[in-house]
Amino acid sequence: MSPLMLKLFPFFRWRDQITQESLKADFIAGLTGLVLVLPQAVAYAFIAGLPPEYGIYTAIVSCSVAALFGSSWHLVSGPTAALAIVVMSVINGLGSHTPEQYIALMISLTLLTGVIQLALGVFRLGTLVNFISHTVVIGFTAGAAVLIAASQLKHLLGVELETGLSLLQTVEQLWLRREGVNLTALQAGVITILVALVVRRINRRLPHLLVGMAAGSLACFLLDSTGNQVAYVGALPGQLPQFALPEFSFSSLKSLASGALAVALLGLIEAVSIARAVAVRSQQQIHGNQELIGQGLSNLAGSFFSCFASTGSFTRSGANYDAGARTPLATVFAAMLLALVVVLAPGITSRLPLAVMAGSILLIAWNLIDFGSIRYIFGSSRSEAGILLVTFFSTLLIELEFAIYIGVLLSLAVYLRRTSQPRIIRVAPLQQSERRHMRNIQRYRLEECPQIRIIRVDGSLFFGAVDHVQQQIRQLTAPGSGVRHILLIGKGINFIDVAGVEMLHQEINRLERLGGKLMISSLKGTVMDELERTGALRSLGEEHFFETPKTALGELIPLLDQDRCASCTVRIFSDCPPPPTEKL
Repeated sequence: MSPLMLKLFPFFRWRDQITQESLKADFIAGLTGLVLVLPQAVAYAFIAGLPPEYGIYTAIVSCSVAALFGSSWHLVSGPTAALAIVVMSVINGLGSHTPEQYIALMISLTLLTGVIQLALGVFRLGTLVNFISHTVVIGFTAGAAVLIAASQLKHLLGVELETGLSLLQTVEQLWLRREGVNLTALQAGVITILVALVVRRINRRLPHLLVGMAAGSLACFLLDSTGNQVAYVGALPGQLPQFALPEFSFSSLKSLASGALAVALLGLIEAVSIARAVAVRSQQQIHGNQELIGQGLSNLAGSFFSCFASTGSFTRSGANYDAGARTPLATVFAAMLLALVVVLAPGITSRLPLAVMAGSILLIAWNLIDFGSIRYIFGSSRSEAGILLVTFFSTLLIELEFAIYIGVLLSLAVYLRRTSQPRIIRVAPLQQSERRHMRNIQRYRLEECPQIRIIRVDGSLFFGAVDHVQQQIRQLTAPGSGVRHILLIGKGINFIDVAGVEMLHQEINRLERLGGKLMISSLKGTVMDELERTGALRSLGEEHFFETPKTALGELIPLLDQDRCASCTVRIFSDCPPPPTEKL
């Protein structure tokens, strides 16, 4: 089959692996996926401010399309908690709407998200996702978890609150209404949490959320047999998602553009990172751009079937692999089984209390916080810890899509700061060795030649870094230092741009005016080829470039002040003239 066909229809890559045995394994994994996705789909729709069927539709349509057109064999896409809270934030940020308007905007947001993701995949721009650091995702997810938990407290306590309140407003309103707590709802929610925790402690593979929700619903039924004391989710429509065109209003798409970009980026980060994590276990190679195309198509197709924005689910993907899934058909089987449940048992959520749903969502929110990674970040890097904290508090205090952008900008700023300040390490020959390899003077406590400074630059010489490198060279050759010669070892330099060439030209001329030299050694072959191609090697002077430090020093040492050499006691080079006592 041609590469074009495989790119358009990636499921042909694994069709030959479908056997009777694999179908059986995939079907069993699909049953496991059904047990997991049913409560989660309802819960995530709840988080997004939507009726439960929209979560179900997303778990049927978007999930299947992503499985068939992505590259991962085990990634399970669909509704997720973090993306659900962002969807709600984006739409609520546009003002108050009727339920019908809210749903229409949600579908338009899904459409625009799919278009952005598909475009990034088609134009092979998947590497842009790598510029959003893992720290930003951890900080954002932790903040989103707090917001999700806060949004469900009113249902857990059985208290009526307005929609669209900020975190601080929600806490304030809950405190003012503390005397109106519905004890029946609170008990049902607490039982849900406790039972789910116990079941998970017994065996992590058991569907603890489903068992907890069943226990909470049973407790609520015993406490409220009439069904009048607490609010319930209500029954599903009992029909499969219907094809309908999303709203293509230019004004609505324009107002949703900023939020859609944030949703698209967050969705891609989650999907690609989860796919890669599972691929490490399955020994499968992931094609990043194809994964972007799969996610984009899933959201694009989902917008025509009343789905909200979806991405990869770590919980369901890991469970899918552990359940023995062989191909993406396991995900398709789970979607088909879920469709049967919708058609045959629409009343499954009719007596599901909102307090029970809130209890399960609080557990989901708690599990979103990656405490291990947070501890590691705080213990290893101040800059990364700062990025995490800023992203976390931005998520709590401003609109979520802008919190993502703030985190991204901080990550880029830290990255640019690091690349604009390459490490410049002073080195010297290892005097105890006959071969005298160049080593870090601080680590090995080496002496330096009083007239020469040998530096190793670990980083490229581009426009953002030249000022830092030039300042370091000038500090080493400052008046009074006695140093007029620099040997720059460039094996850590990957490229030199026009600004880098100009900086080298300036320093070569400056040191020559002082009676010194700037020598460059050990540049990579690709860097030398580029300098030769652009004419920079000729303009800088080929006599300044050497293959090894040894050959460069062989040219440089005879240029030193011989009177100073005669009285020098350091003599770190094998080419140094003998001390005066040896001449006698």
